[in-house]
Amino acid sequence: MNLENSWNTTTPAWAQIEALVDKVPGWTPIDELYTLFTLTLASANLEGDIIEVGSWCGRSAVVLAAAARLMGNSHVYCADLFPEKNDWKQNADGTYSFEVVIGNKSYGGYMEQTVWKDVFESQTGKIYELYNGVLECFEETVSQRGMDDIVHACKGDLAALLETREPGFKCRMAFLDGDHGYEAVCADIRNIERCLVPGGWLCFDDAFSCYAGVNQAIEELIIKSGRYDQCQQMTRKFFVARLR
Repeated sequence: MNLENSWNTTTPAWAQIEALVDKVPGWTPIDELYTLFTLTLASANLEGDIIEVGSWCGRSAVVLAAAARLMGNSHVYCADLFPEKNDWKQNADGTYSFEVVIGNKSYGGYMEQTVWKDVFESQTGKIYELYNGVLECFEETVSQRGMDDIVHACKGDLAALLETREPGFKCRMAFLDGDHGYEAVCADIRNIERCLVPGGWLCFDDAFSCYAGVNQAIEELIIKSGRYDQCQQMTRKFFVARLR
């Protein structure tokens, strides 16, 4: 589906989102993608762009970009470690983790909560049968949908992405789905707050599901902080909050 030619204002967005992400590898369910799409449209009156941390193969990135293009006033900046096949290692218990070296810095992925062997072999590992790496898959997802002018990828974490932006960069919405460890989520929240505009939305995947670090960071830095309103678990694993 190429958005430039086929997005229709009278066809339900839910159905068009399903078509948009059809066959794109990833785990973000349609109800979560629909909520991301809706919040992107609803925040169009705010200044700033959109940030995604943890983009994988581009499943949610193209949905954010679809809404951004309809509003015509923002870009989507995506940070991911984009591991290649040789970055993965099998742990002693049979599960998988990865380590990526970017520049002089080493980044770990799935270190605390590792990937089960059957999931890696049936889903994650299949990507490397078709692509040289996750970034190649991501770029194909974006390009095939005609979104190269809106979506911009950064191989690295959120801090690395923000270093590439100009002084005074502003963000009106951020979707955090990166490292799920407590310290990493806290770091992402603090980094986003450097550029998130008042009234902007901060969204979390895998919230209040099975990741204690994500839950604790949201409780301490979002819900109890007093800096956010409209805090709400929207779907089974998707939490949003609006900066006051």
